Amino acid sequence: MTVQELTTHLSSIHERFTRIGSIFDLAEKQARINELEERSSDPELWNDPRSAQELMQRLTRLREDVTQWASLEHQLTSLDELITLASEADDHSLSEELASELAAVSSELERRELALLLSGRYDEGDAFIAIQAGMGGTDAQDWAEMLLRMYTRWAEARGFSVNLVERSEGEEAGIKSATLQVRGPYAYGYARAEAGIHRLIRLSPFNANHTRQTSFARIEVIPEVDDAPEVVILPDDLRTDVFRSGGKGGQGVNTTDSAVRLTHLPTGIVVTCQNERSQLQNREIALRVLRGRLLERELQRQAEERSRMRGAYRDAAFGSQMRTYYLHPSTLAKDHRTNYETSNVYAVLDGQIDSFIEAFLRWSVTQEE
Repeated sequence: MTVQELTTHLSSIHERFTRIGSIFDLAEKQARINELEERSSDPELWNDPRSAQELMQRLTRLREDVTQWASLEHQLTSLDELITLASEADDHSLSEELASELAAVSSELERRELALLLSGRYDEGDAFIAIQAGMGGTDAQDWAEMLLRMYTRWAEARGFSVNLVERSEGEEAGIKSATLQVRGPYAYGYARAEAGIHRLIRLSPFNANHTRQTSFARIEVIPEVDDAPEVVILPDDLRTDVFRSGGKGGQGVNTTDSAVRLTHLPTGIVVTCQNERSQLQNREIALRVLRGRLLERELQRQAEERSRMRGAYRDAAFGSQMRTYYLHPSTLAKDHRTNYETSNVYAVLDGQIDSFIEAFLRWSVTQEE
């Protein structure tokens, strides 16, 4: 790459940096940091350890955002100077190294641009991913377990913490349902791209003739929130049942009645948590899942109302899959919302779904216009 080409490329990156910077709003983020720092110095804060911890997490994330943005700005300034020196000295020996650095800055800028798409009210928080087997019998239950593995691997690869909240085993294979608690920066913002009906088409391993089988599973992505003004849960609206946790047995099997099932009477929503050892812990997590479900229900109602006003509302039927995974006769994973697809379906099932998520985030912006 010539010095002139490097200069042109850097100029293009500067334009993107300026455009994204106006959205990033460094001054606003610094103001939020100052506000949280002031709140964190309040000695009363740690009377509520959970709230204090969440405030400190938000503060850490904001500081990281500002530091990374400042580092990117510094890199651009340094590249400006180096390319100017190379041009004045007519030195082409640095071209390859400068081109590599420009590519790295461009990649980081693209990552920052993608992060700005995560601007929803709850996007930066944690999430629950609920998986439910649908039509397809044993194949569907096996498919649900494949999705459980996929999301676990995806979350772990991103450095998120993953906790299995509940798991209901299938009769012959797989699972009827499962819920994952995923914690990390923007866990909900990224994971919400996966909500919907997932369809698998393959040769069934569960019948003697290995005939072609279509299976369905529903994915719900629920924000984890301690408090939300849209959600009010009254004590009289809850029914609590306790029972012995299920499992495959072994030394770690739970032999006490510690599993908790919460039923929200006004809506009929049922939430189960059985993975923690104490009934109190299971009830706390179940309550957080229930609060998230009620919040997601309200956010969905609001979104549908906005869609009706725009004349774009569509009823969400169980069969209206958002993504299909083909394992026969050819291999393909295709998202029916964004039309993004890849033939490397086995890598997708191994947790490599970031390309689908990025395509969804960019597509969702066009839907809001």
